[in-house]
Amino acid sequence: MAKYGKWIGGGLGWVLGGPIGVILGFIVGSMFDSMQTGQYEYQGDHTQPGDFTISLLVLSAAVMKADEKVMKSELDYVRSFLQRQFGPEKGDQLVLILRDLLSQEINLPEVTSQIRRYMDHPSRLQLIHFLFGIALSDGQSNPQEVQVIRTICDYLGISDSDFQSIKAMFVKDMESAYQILEISPDATDEQVQKAYRRMAVRYHPDKVGHLGEDVQRAAKEKFQKLNQAYQDIKKQRGIK
Repeated sequence: MAKYGKWIGGGLGWVLGGPIGVILGFIVGSMFDSMQTGQYEYQGDHTQPGDFTISLLVLSAAVMKADEKVMKSELDYVRSFLQRQFGPEKGDQLVLILRDLLSQEINLPEVTSQIRRYMDHPSRLQLIHFLFGIALSDGQSNPQEVQVIRTICDYLGISDSDFQSIKAMFVKDMESAYQILEISPDATDEQVQKAYRRMAVRYHPDKVGHLGEDVQRAAKEKFQKLNQAYQDIKKQRGIK
């Protein structure tokens, strides 16, 4: 049995119990040796990098299974995405875990209830950002996968405005810049500036700094998309 534990990241705690622990099955078993050494020491209710990565993989499997078929080409796109986010070697190992999770039954209400209980709101927002990146890693928007992400948002207590904001970072249309800032095109210049300041606080990379450099790097990319949306609106309106 392959030893996957070191690729998950340290601090595994709450994901080893509850419905997520049941889904992980043999993967959890392969981690127990490392837990005995203290590498995966439980650190209370606070989300650790390992908890976040496992949650991402479980939810990714649920999204990828939305259309009831997972093609090799789709896994290749996901591998490329994970390699870009986590590095080539770790990305390949995470895909191996994901392949095993794709054969498991995933009870979204139970899984998301566990995640919502222990994971803070900024980390949950970052989860959704990753899920959109994976769902659209082939450059195409699958309505069934997007709908599953919307359902996950509902279960995780993420508002529709936050869902639309993150979606607009990936699914581009004429109003996407305004959707990212969670405002309408008829907003005043002052409302645009206030919306940007509000969103900049919400999506600041420091909010997920405790999840490690990999996640924080992705959060910085999300923050850059927010800044770009604001700059696009300013340019369009001639705001200095």
